[in-house]
Amino acid sequence: MKTIIILGGGVGGIVTANDLRKKIGREHKIIVVDREQKHLFASSLLWVMNGTRKQKTISRQLDTLNKKGIEFVNGNIEKFDPANKEVTVNGKVLKGDYIVVALGAEISDSLEINNKGYNIYTPEGSEGLYKALSQFKSGKVVVMVSSLPFKCPAAPYEAVLLINSLLLKKGITPDIELYSPEVGPMGVAGKKLSAMLRGIVEAKGIKYFPEYQVATIENKSIKFNNEVSTTYDLLAYIPKHQCPKVIKDTELVDESGWVKIANSNTLETKFAGVFAIGDITNIPLVQGKPLPKAGVFAHYQAQTVANNIAVEITGKGTLKQFTGDGMCFIELGDGKAGFAKGNFYAEPLPTIKMFMPGFHWHLGKILFEKMFLSKWF
Repeated sequence: MKTIIILGGGVGGIVTANDLRKKIGREHKIIVVDREQKHLFASSLLWVMNGTRKQKTISRQLDTLNKKGIEFVNGNIEKFDPANKEVTVNGKVLKGDYIVVALGAEISDSLEINNKGYNIYTPEGSEGLYKALSQFKSGKVVVMVSSLPFKCPAAPYEAVLLINSLLLKKGITPDIELYSPEVGPMGVAGKKLSAMLRGIVEAKGIKYFPEYQVATIENKSIKFNNEVSTTYDLLAYIPKHQCPKVIKDTELVDESGWVKIANSNTLETKFAGVFAIGDITNIPLVQGKPLPKAGVFAHYQAQTVANNIAVEITGKGTLKQFTGDGMCFIELGDGKAGFAKGNFYAEPLPTIKMFMPGFHWHLGKILFEKMFLSKWF
């Protein structure tokens, strides 16, 4: 009997566990460990923010995995020893033959704790922002990216467009500013797509300020590192992202502060039998920028890792590689969305195509949400 331990019940962890369960016999053990009791379909938090979703409709209980023959362990990971493939959870040591690290990026709520704004990467923050927008009468709304890197590269731009759409429906002429440390929107996807998305944002009258890094926030005033300041009446922000400390304390993490991948096609780390997928990884692309942190990559990486572990255990099938392909729905407001897809491993630059925006892509994103939540739980 082999034991596969999957750290994390996000997109990567859920897909890995389900695919493995289909490919290996029931005599082999699959364990998913997560400190949360629920899986949150994070892509739909933008819809919680504009009132078209509730937290409960985009969450699923992780213990439903037990019905599929996947053991769910709810608890904090206190220690991880990748060399010996041992994980300490709630004081108990779990030992595996394979480990898949899929814990994602940990977010910091420091701004929200100080009651300075709404963290749109949490359900509570998104619900709070919707309530605030519902009561909003006039003033300036600021959307701010706290630091780089952050997951879901399109999210800040989707957020300002959805906020703009919501306020217009309320009969309010929006005064919205967007600040980000990035050179431009979704820069890794190429200059053409970046310019297109910036154009869509600015055409709505939204003021966009790239290469702005926040320094301090006091009394509804934000000061940036370039000494420029702005004020706000309502603040929505993308929080700081970091590698979870329990992983950062291991030899898996390099100078980037994220898990280093030994093979970007198989997602193996330097420790045999230990894989890492999704937002917790740092995978440099040819032009020097890292692969974006996005659920679609975690999904495809999970399928690759699950397949290859199954081949190694059963001796059946053929090994596969993660090729760097990805896609993204981009919410534009007013019931419309854009869609982009391409290959991020392409040389000398990623080859990404943006399709003509329309209502059908918004419907496509709705369908994808429903399919994901019904298929994997």
